[in-house]
Amino acid sequence: MILLVMGVTGAGKTTVGKLLAQQLGWLFLDGDSFHPPANIEKMHRGIPLTDQDREPWLAAIHAELVNCTAKHLNVVLACSALKQSYRDQLAAGLDFRVCYLRGAYDEMKKHLASRRGHFAGEAILAAQFADLQEPRDAVVLPVNQSPQQIVRQALQQLSLLPRDEQNR
Repeated sequence: MILLVMGVTGAGKTTVGKLLAQQLGWLFLDGDSFHPPANIEKMHRGIPLTDQDREPWLAAIHAELVNCTAKHLNVVLACSALKQSYRDQLAAGLDFRVCYLRGAYDEMKKHLASRRGHFAGEAILAAQFADLQEPRDAVVLPVNQSPQQIVRQALQQLSLLPRDEQNR
């Protein structure tokens, strides 16, 4: 199974994704690590990516997901996947579930203000909200709670909690 943790920059995809993978004992992949240097440079300069910029990035992620599936590995993928077409491309031919980290613009702006060392910042936030197509079939997780609470809620809604923890 592939579990996509998606949302705009600053939503907490990497933090939540790593915690989910750790809880489940699954492989964690960060979509950001698949960006070519030109994409990273654009985002660092505050220039939003185009669909053309994203095409090879999404293809590389999908190829890795297919590879992992062939090895019978379950994966948690942290990836913005803002548009439905991106999610469709990532999910093609795979057992795929989506967790959407939802929050208001001001919440994300606040998250970004406290984040250090990441190439994507507030300069691209407005463009990401403009591109965002909220998923139709997803577990929706509000970002106004702790990462641990978000993970627990995701596991409950996906029915992935161990039986002894389901009624706690």
